[in-house]
Amino acid sequence: MKSNLSLTKLSALIIPIVVVIAIYQLFSSHPEYSSPQVASQVIDSLQNDTLEAIPPPEPKMLFGLNVDSLQVVEATVEPNQFLSQILTQYNVSLGLIDKLAKASREVFDVRKIRANRNYTVLCSNDSLNTARYFIYEPSRVDFVVYELSDSIRISTGQHPVDTVTQTFAGVIDYSIYQTLSDADAPTELVNELSEVYAWQIDLFKVQKGDKFKMIYEEVQIKGERVGVGRIKAAQFERGEEEFYAFYYDQGGKEDYFDEKGNSLRKAFLKAPLKYSRISSRFSHSRLHPVLKIRRPHHGIDYAAPRGTPVRAVGDGMITKANYSGGAGNYVKIRHNNTYTTGYMHLSKYGKDIRVGKYVKQGDIIGYVGSTGISTGPHLDYRVWKDGKAVDALKIEMPPSEPISEEHRETYEAHMKGLMEQLFEVPYPERQFILANAKTSLKVVNVDERLL
Repeated sequence: MKSNLSLTKLSALIIPIVVVIAIYQLFSSHPEYSSPQVASQVIDSLQNDTLEAIPPPEPKMLFGLNVDSLQVVEATVEPNQFLSQILTQYNVSLGLIDKLAKASREVFDVRKIRANRNYTVLCSNDSLNTARYFIYEPSRVDFVVYELSDSIRISTGQHPVDTVTQTFAGVIDYSIYQTLSDADAPTELVNELSEVYAWQIDLFKVQKGDKFKMIYEEVQIKGERVGVGRIKAAQFERGEEEFYAFYYDQGGKEDYFDEKGNSLRKAFLKAPLKYSRISSRFSHSRLHPVLKIRRPHHGIDYAAPRGTPVRAVGDGMITKANYSGGAGNYVKIRHNNTYTTGYMHLSKYGKDIRVGKYVKQGDIIGYVGSTGISTGPHLDYRVWKDGKAVDALKIEMPPSEPISEEHRETYEAHMKGLMEQLFEVPYPERQFILANAKTSLKVVNVDERLL
């Protein structure tokens, strides 16, 4: 409304000036127009032409309605407030409200109006302030329009949803969630990011000083953030390691890939041993070969010679590497927020295998043995999904296909463009200093003579 008034006032000032200048130039070059009658006709013509050249102001629209001639009242429903309590304030009779409630049941039942939801009343632009329209918003996207006339009309609509590309860079002090929250960024991105890096990093066990960047989609309505969409690219830094993720659709196969075009979705190896045979399968009731009692055996036994290398079936962090009673020498690996695997009865551990170490798929974590309660050399291999033991032979793993040669060139151009955008996103200097200050400090490049 204000912008339209401003345009009108500006036009009122400019038009006379334009007319005066035009008349002066016309009369100066054409003395025959000095007659009062002719001058009057010229002035009228110039004014009309000038007015026609100025386009009329755009009408102000709300919920698909022209509200230039109406008063707009915006509010939220108060606790325990009913529709009748809202509309009677704007000269709407109880009879008309009852008629509205009955007519709207198939579209939106007014008994479902809830506290803290937005509503708008469009009133007549006079001293009576009589409601002409009532608009209720059951969600941030949807709205219901009630035309308050003798013949009540009800319609529904949705606000335009905009998807805006945003960027974020942060240095972790306590957690990714806290880093996002401190910067007033969408905290829902924690879950999105954990899905992207599900097979590379356990984002719920980050370290101080870890850094990350993102290019992501933000969902907005009327310029206000209402959610997040897809992460288009991400970069995670831990010490000297960098983990990249780029979203790409290669002909209907949507996935995240690294800078080399490898899929971030990594399937488990079919078995943790290269050469072996299955000697016992997953069972909820198996006769134990040593104890001679029936009890669950939630693993797969692979018979193999003592000393056969045991490989990690997927990337992950070691959460257990010690002697554990009947399981003997035991290694447990957490791969992501969903899957964990265990390796029992090992004769010894692989090189530098310890709790907290990050291993890659195929790394040797130990060697087949017969430690603990065992009748002979074998590996008891177990898998847990969401904390529950599952049959490793029946797990349906996601595909792990790299970028095809057909899409390689296009992907590399796409990836390089996103990587350049990531490089241009700076880390917050103050946050970086704070994160470093809370970790162990080192003095470097200092002249020893000064110590």
